[in-house]
Amino acid sequence: MPTLRADAERSTARILEAAEAVLAEDPQASLGRIADVAGLARATVHRRFTSREALLAALAERLNARYLQAMSEARISSGAPRAALERLAESVFALKVANRFAIGLSGSPNAEVFAGMDELFGRLQAAGDITTTDPRWCRGVCLALLDEAFRLPADSPELIGEEVSARAALFVRALLGALGGRP
Repeated sequence: MPTLRADAERSTARILEAAEAVLAEDPQASLGRIADVAGLARATVHRRFTSREALLAALAERLNARYLQAMSEARISSGAPRAALERLAESVFALKVANRFAIGLSGSPNAEVFAGMDELFGRLQAAGDITTTDPRWCRGVCLALLDEAFRLPADSPELIGEEVSARAALFVRALLGALGGRP
């Protein structure tokens, strides 16, 4: 994406924030409705995003950037691997709760997110927290469990405590168990 002037960057950020909010309530909302909520002219939205698909792609890209930020903050490369997994799970569920519409935009995270996941799984395996060594299997199980823990009804007996923490704790226990580790 080319470098934008500061005002164009602010407009783009406003459009994306409005899109997240509007599309969470009405997934079929028009670009015009998003422009109204962003407080911008429709032409501005169309200038930045030539189609609905372009806007959705930008939202998916923004979500992947947030996943990468969460990985960095969880210290997956330097912290104790199990603690990093726990921190990452908390961050990911907070992202999922705050970005319910954007979660369904892309079938999977991008290659950079996958590389971070693979690094964390390698560190978990080296520390003896899991026994599985195939990163593709680890990723597949991880993504499936993230989805299942996210879709679990809030009144499930498996979820005890605050929503994000409860989902994260359930996910970590299930993931470690599924990958041959100590819960």
